[in-house]
Amino acid sequence: MKKVSKVIAFLMVVLMVISTMSTVFAAPDPSKYDGSGANVNTSGIEGLGQNIITIITTVGSIASVVVLVVLGIKYMMGSAEEKAEYKKTLLPYIIGAAFVFAASTIASIIFSFANGMTA
Repeated sequence: MKKVSKVIAFLMVVLMVISTMSTVFAAPDPSKYDGSGANVNTSGIEGLGQNIITIITTVGSIASVVVLVVLGIKYMMGSAEEKAEYKKTLLPYIIGAAFVFAASTIASIIFSFANGMTA
């Protein structure tokens, strides 16, 4: 077990070193890099991210509604024992569905907060 933790710690150190050097290696000419950064147009990346979030939210919303309909039909048609089982699965479903429906709002809040920190 100690060997695994040492390997994980070593990999974490290597990843930290690589991540700190990424800005220098990403510069067009590292010998002329002054550390001031560059103005980068991120509108394309923002648009792509927004499209991905929209697609994931839409698919998740559709899936959660379909699952709710299936659970409702099974609940109505089930015996007393099956109804008890469906009631047990309903609470985690409701929590997951709330996260799915709130995902885009949470993502936009995080994005605006992070964007406000850099501005």
